[in-house]
Amino acid sequence: MPILLVTAASIGAAPPPSAIHLNQIGFLPDASKRAIVADASTTPLPWQVRDVDDVVVATGETVPVGDDAASGDHVHLVDLSRLTEPGAYRLSVAGETSRPFVVRADLYAPLAAAALHYFYQTRAGIAIEPRYAGEPRWARPAGHVKEIAPCFSGADERGVPWVGCDYRLDVAGGWYDAGDHGKYVVNGGIALWTLQNLYEREARANRFPFADGRGNLPESGNGVDDLLDEARWEMRFLLAMQIPDGARATVPVGAAPAAFRTIDAGGMAHQKVADRRWTALPTRPADDREDRLLYPPTTAATLNLAATAAQCARIWRTIDPGFSATCLDSARRAYAAAQRAPQVYATNSFTGSGGYGDDDVSDEFYWAATELYATTHEPLFAAALRRSPWHVAAVRAPDWGHVAAAGTITLATVAGVPASEATPARRALIAAADGFLAEEARSGYRIPYATLDYPWGSNAVILNRAMILGVAQRLTGTARYRDGMVDAMDYVLGRNPLDQSYVSGFGARPLTNPHHRFWAHQLDATLPGPPPGVVSGGPNSTAMADPIAAKMKGSCAPQRCWTDDIRAYALNEVAINWNAPLLWVASALDQPGARTTHRR
Repeated sequence: MPILLVTAASIGAAPPPSAIHLNQIGFLPDASKRAIVADASTTPLPWQVRDVDDVVVATGETVPVGDDAASGDHVHLVDLSRLTEPGAYRLSVAGETSRPFVVRADLYAPLAAAALHYFYQTRAGIAIEPRYAGEPRWARPAGHVKEIAPCFSGADERGVPWVGCDYRLDVAGGWYDAGDHGKYVVNGGIALWTLQNLYEREARANRFPFADGRGNLPESGNGVDDLLDEARWEMRFLLAMQIPDGARATVPVGAAPAAFRTIDAGGMAHQKVADRRWTALPTRPADDREDRLLYPPTTAATLNLAATAAQCARIWRTIDPGFSATCLDSARRAYAAAQRAPQVYATNSFTGSGGYGDDDVSDEFYWAATELYATTHEPLFAAALRRSPWHVAAVRAPDWGHVAAAGTITLATVAGVPASEATPARRALIAAADGFLAEEARSGYRIPYATLDYPWGSNAVILNRAMILGVAQRLTGTARYRDGMVDAMDYVLGRNPLDQSYVSGFGARPLTNPHHRFWAHQLDATLPGPPPGVVSGGPNSTAMADPIAAKMKGSCAPQRCWTDDIRAYALNEVAINWNAPLLWVASALDQPGARTTHRR
């Protein structure tokens, strides 16, 4: 049956910004509830909350926080945690009244459903049909259906000549990475891992929010959880990017190619399949006429395949044993290939697609070893992960270039991992979560992220930190970690200085104009805006690369370096690895917050 994707507050023209900043979809009854007021006063301000009958149900005074460099605001904190009765309310502070907000237990279920559906909407190689798209405007013909791609050959944009290969691969399917039509193994890997990890998390609790039929996918009705159906769509693409046994490839020596060597590349994975040149904005996927090319294999891509395929193998072991066996064989081959070629790095010298360069793959080796160990329990992989500098190391939130945390989460949470490995992994994750919570006190908007350097995709940094907090909450049963997840989601959904929900279709002021070649209504009235559940990369004060961002450079506080403009790719692009933690966190919050310690 179709799922409800749009919140009522998201329909119609966006209202003007408010001085009272709060989560625009509301609050959970059993979690923290905070609002931030931008006001120059240095003394507490009286506040009150009224219900739909205009009855005052809560009163208090703000807590002056002071000047906040990240936002440029002088802020006051309003603690509404006493408000636990479900209903609709308004908050008034010093002559200002907020838009209506709700307190509701099932608050995050529609967001989780929409965030998962984003991945269907961004599928390659398949038509997006009206019956699954939510509305006819988001339907589109299939893009890149017959994608039997050769290897790039010739000169790159620096004039360096590359030798091609003597094979082609059928790499149809998978997810488009972001606003362009490239498909990348390194970014696909961390996004896929996040979806598969979410399934493992929910299955351990015997909870299946995306059970067959609930995701409104073409595969719905096949007897398989819809979250796994979506994950398998990408897993199959990653498997297809693996080089056949016996094939050879000419690869660079070092990150900046000046010399090359020819290696046995069997089992390695190509970095990406993408266009020879950048396509115009907008371009429907089916209208892409550029050559589609395989770009050289890398050690990082190969280890992404090894890690996610090993994870796939244990998840599908009893659901589809044949697919599980395929994944495990691919994972073993990829890991062995990476050991033979441990320093084959990506370069940023090709036009038409992102580089995703990474010249430190020690964390990828650790991640792949942990996933293979958790799946096979073999001493070879145990020894490899214990030799890694990332073993029992401090944890940072994961992203495509820093994946060690994914391996540590696996050691801490997957059944069958011995206590000798699980216990230190748990300690490291809990310590990281405590560190993130400590940053809230240094953040004016009370988020688990205290910095004046907002990077490209800052919203995903915050959401991935929230995922670590969610892991700590499940490991300990401690409510403060869940409250930290709420604080992160509050920021993304409107409790920020721009009074902006960075998620399309959710909140009074949602994202409407992401950098995207199909969801491009801003440039072409015949094209749609984004479907619900798509998260913007968010403020970027450190890499203001596009012309829109460049004009803002030096004149915006870090949290204000953003605008809802399709041309602002450094600020407002969308991507699979950003939507994945949005899905993970929304799903984790869509359950009671009781203090129940997770048992393995």
